[in-house]
Amino acid sequence: MAAPAYQRAVLKLSGESLRGDLPYGLDWSVIAYLAGEVKSAVELGVQLSVVVGGGNIWRGTEAEAKGMDRATADYAGMLATVINALALQDAFERQGVETRTMTAIDIHEVAEPYIFRRALHHLESGIVVIFAAGTGNPYMTTDTTAALRAAEMHANVLLMAKYRVDGVYDADPRKHPEATKFDEMEPLDLMNRRLEVMDSTALSLCMENDMPVWVFDIFNEGSLGRILSGEHIGTLIHTQPAAARQP
Repeated sequence: MAAPAYQRAVLKLSGESLRGDLPYGLDWSVIAYLAGEVKSAVELGVQLSVVVGGGNIWRGTEAEAKGMDRATADYAGMLATVINALALQDAFERQGVETRTMTAIDIHEVAEPYIFRRALHHLESGIVVIFAAGTGNPYMTTDTTAALRAAEMHANVLLMAKYRVDGVYDADPRKHPEATKFDEMEPLDLMNRRLEVMDSTALSLCMENDMPVWVFDIFNEGSLGRILSGEHIGTLIHTQPAAARQP
């Protein structure tokens, strides 16, 4: 088997993607599909970790808009990500993928606390790690968590999985069918265009750490494994010219 293009990767899954076409909660057929995609990636020999959001269960900004304290609303959102992480962990392990959930807030009965060196050890042992509860701090998104964990884990790439959107466009392609897709772009260009791919803090972290970011539709079957194998699928956000970049 050929070596993968990336040895270690962080996959960011939005909470919204876990609900599929449902208005709320978890679509179990989607969870099973994602487990199959992750299994295929692991079989390539990639050390994979996952950061999951919680928007299918709870959105802190909406609760804040109703008058809830922002920090409290964000902590509730962290608990939502733990629910999603446990659902993913169960699905991964039913596919035969050994998995650990690590949380940034202490919930010892259901998950391991996030400890940097332990997480690295799990990855080096071929175990998929799901990072839940964000960074453990309010006012921080799970996009920022994904960028932070990618830097901490010395990942070679951050994979921003989208739901039914196959890359970065100059406008929302679901509202504007004439929108133009970018094959590659630089982080500063993304910021200047104010395209809502990931928040500015996450993007800045990736830029400062020269972390390449793939934006792709994970529901394009096999796309995760194909990117990790070196194919160009979706949009690549990077700080280096293609000729100088080494996966």
